[in-house]
Amino acid sequence: KFEHLRWVELKHGRVAMLAVVGYLVTYAGVRFPGAEDMPSGFAAFSAAPGMVIAQMAFTIGIMEAANNPNPGKLNGFEPEFMGDFRNGFLDFGWDKQSDEWKQKKRAIELNNGRAAKMG
Repeated sequence: KFEHLRWVELKHGRVAMLAVVGYLVTYAGVRFPGAEDMPSGFAAFSAAPGMVIAQMAFTIGIMEAANNPNPGKLNGFEPEFMGDFRNGFLDFGWDKQSDEWKQKKRAIELNNGRAAKMG
C-alpha cells in the first residue's frame, strides 16, 4: 500500500512540476504560434476554444489509462522502483552511483514535487 501511495505522490509531483514551469513560461509571455493573444494562468481556460479543452481532456485521459504503476521489463531493462522510466537506452550515470546517492536524488525529486503541488 505504501509503495502505491508513494508512486501516486511521485506521479502527481512530476505533473505539478511541469505545470509550474508551464505557468511561469506563459506568464513570461512565451506563446505557441497562433496563440499570441491567449491570456496566461487560469484565464486561458475561458479564452480557449471548446475543442482545445476537449483535446486536453482526451489526452490526459489516454495518458492516465496507459499509465502502468508496475512496468515490466522493457528492452531487457528492469526498473529499480515504481516511477523508474529509464528504458535501457538512456543512462546518465544512474547505475554507476551509490545507493545513498540514489536515495538522496529520489528524496530531492519528492520534495520538489511537494513544493510544486503547493504552488
